[in-house]
Amino acid sequence: MSVTQETDSHVDVLSSTTEASSLEKPYAVAFREDSKAKQAVRKLDMTILPIMTMFYLLSFLDRSNIANARVAGLQKSLHMTDKQYQIAVTTTFVPYIFAELPSNLLLRKIGPNILMPTILTIWGIILTLHGVISSYRGLIVARAFLGLVEGPMFPGIVLYLSGFYTRKELSLRIALFFSAASLSGAFSGLLAAAIVKMNGVGGRPAWAWIFILEGLFSVLVGLLSFLLVPATPKDSRFLDEREKEIITRRLERDRPFVNPLDQFSMKQVFASMTSPHVIIMFVVYFMGGTSLYGLALFLPSIVNQLGFSPNESQLLSVGPATISSVTVIAAYLSDKHRSRALPLIIISFLAVAGLVIYLTSTNKHLLYGSLYLMVPGIYGKTPVVAAWISNNSEPYYRRATSIALGFIATNAGGILSTWLYPTKEGPRFHKTTLINLIFTILVIFLAAINAAMLLRMNRQKEISREKILSEFATEKEPDGGVRAWVELGDRHPDFRYVV
Repeated sequence: MSVTQETDSHVDVLSSTTEASSLEKPYAVAFREDSKAKQAVRKLDMTILPIMTMFYLLSFLDRSNIANARVAGLQKSLHMTDKQYQIAVTTTFVPYIFAELPSNLLLRKIGPNILMPTILTIWGIILTLHGVISSYRGLIVARAFLGLVEGPMFPGIVLYLSGFYTRKELSLRIALFFSAASLSGAFSGLLAAAIVKMNGVGGRPAWAWIFILEGLFSVLVGLLSFLLVPATPKDSRFLDEREKEIITRRLERDRPFVNPLDQFSMKQVFASMTSPHVIIMFVVYFMGGTSLYGLALFLPSIVNQLGFSPNESQLLSVGPATISSVTVIAAYLSDKHRSRALPLIIISFLAVAGLVIYLTSTNKHLLYGSLYLMVPGIYGKTPVVAAWISNNSEPYYRRATSIALGFIATNAGGILSTWLYPTKEGPRFHKTTLINLIFTILVIFLAAINAAMLLRMNRQKEISREKILSEFATEKEPDGGVRAWVELGDRHPDFRYVV
């Protein structure tokens, strides 16, 4: 809603002889208000988004650089079988999953300005210590602690941004920081190709230096971020008082619970878990996560098995990962038209095309080329899905739960993905490619089903408004007031689900 619309309600309609003069001043004020709002949002984009992007870039890089370390000799150096490598990767995801929901529920209590920089600093230390690992068992322990500490970051960022941006602005902002996941693949490959030249320096192998250098950088960024992350828009040192007021008012108009009016209760957690649209998105997240982490963790190995040398594989894995513009374009159109289902379906078809080519071709260059469709098609779904589940869950603790559940499903898919790429089935990975294709087609169907269901729920709420609010109505507040919003959340008849 624009500030102009808000101002319109305060304008009295006078006679035709005085109407022009009476409207001129309020509209001028409205224009200045709207310009001020855009300026404030741009400041958020320039101060909040770069920090969140860096956080997620490091999160994805530090979690998936084990793929580059593997190509650089990790598996051979620690005398691991394929199965042991898969167990090591799986070990990261198990504690990762268990950390996501509790951390999201604690984010407001501890404060994102404390929690997020702290976990980044700690996981940077853990990753640095990967460089002194000398056994398979040591790797298992290190990956478990890494997953435990990294788990809160992605769902925490989505929940954090939902407290700064309106629902219609969220998908693009998630895409902008999530594009860091694609860039991390490109950056990781380039960085690994350079770091492997340090093989033997200080008596450490090349793969150890990948962990050490990337871990130390995460520690540095974590320590600096204590000075840069505001807890709420009102705490931002880059906004003036007027801009803080405008941002807060925009958020309050967009959703009922920007301010902490609601208190934590398990009732809100269970309300999220039993919401049909959250359950559907949980399944979509799981299938998307299976494909996403498969590429994140095994792309260099896949390229390597196509017949390219280890160093060529590191560099060639950069290409597909750089096509992150598709993610941003899809999210931009999703926000512009306030539509989630259609962009999700369209971008999924891009992944289908890449998977079909990979499934049917035998030419190694064509197989490599199909990754340029597969990677953006798979990566590009996540911002739209993340915005969709966040948009349709209220109040705060229900939204926190829904976001966390989505990423729990994603990382459960990540666990499955670690077992889908055994070396003996490469480079075609026929069974795995077929599974990913089926999952992507199912995502298309589930997106359509969810959209139809949400449209129906919106119509039902409109028709049954008085009946839904009757148990909360009082003489002073016939619409139930705050109590109705607290109890009903996104099921309130005045809350419209985003389709």
